[in-house]
Amino acid sequence: MSAEIVNLRKARKVKERADKQRRAAENRALHGRTKAERERDADAKVRVRRELDGAKREPGESDSSNDRE
Repeated sequence: MSAEIVNLRKARKVKERADKQRRAAENRALHGRTKAERERDADAKVRVRRELDGAKREPGESDSSNDRE
């Protein structure tokens, strides 16, 4: 029975590199968005904010349906 000789220092470094690549892949999935995706989301947020601000009622404004008597 012949056992394979393993350099433990090299094995440890290979394992650390693999772990680092796995973490990098996870971070890319979580945080790695393209510039176009970030701009699209920012534009959508601005558009929604503008739409909501345009529909906001100010205090003292009356509803047109309540004006009828």
